[in-house]
Amino acid sequence: MEWFNNWWNTLGLFEQIMYCVAIPSTLILLIQTIMLILGFGHSGAGVNPSDTSGFDGSSDMGFDGGTDGDISGDIDGGGDGSDTSDVDYGDGSNPSDVGTLNFFTVQGIITFLCVFGWAGIVTYTLTKIAVIAVIVGVVLGLAAMYGVAKIMQLSRKLAQNGTLNVRNLLGANGTVYLVIPANGKGRGKVNVSSGERLVEYDAMTDGSETLPDGTQIRVIDIRSDNVLVVEKI
Repeated sequence: MEWFNNWWNTLGLFEQIMYCVAIPSTLILLIQTIMLILGFGHSGAGVNPSDTSGFDGSSDMGFDGGTDGDISGDIDGGGDGSDTSDVDYGDGSNPSDVGTLNFFTVQGIITFLCVFGWAGIVTYTLTKIAVIAVIVGVVLGLAAMYGVAKIMQLSRKLAQNGTLNVRNLLGANGTVYLVIPANGKGRGKVNVSSGERLVEYDAMTDGSETLPDGTQIRVIDIRSDNVLVVEKI
């Protein structure tokens, strides 16, 4: 460690402070990056595909989504089930979690300190003026901090767009592949198309007719535990 002590003693106080900021923050940022690559820290905040709040299970009712995924209008659970024109298919996004640019985050602050430290060191080495080094470090650090916040915002939007919100299945068509008993006396299973995806859900019907395999159906309601209420079409 003698070489380190000799090098450290050649530095001025300002350079020592900047290195004390730059080196630890760089190590922390490196650890965060490795953990992110290995899959740690993917919380998916604000995206809850099992959220069925606002559905009380009745066959003729109005829905109030309350956010971007607002569902308005009535769905008629009668025999022909033809009244589905008023369904508003929201995107299921949560503006407080997806659309907000979270500037002050752990990743953002660590990135700021890392860029601030190294930019300040390089600038001071070139100019020998501490004030200029601090200004350059702050400007570049804030720019990096904003970049991290923007990347995190975009990644949340991508994650949200790839997550199915069960509300979006209202009015969707599908096919029975496990028999659904009549009059809500049991559950079967259906495959329902959602965009370019084919998803599988438990399903039941309030109709008087049992729905065998291969029957074409329409989703008219959503009950607790994400059970779809369907009708034959």
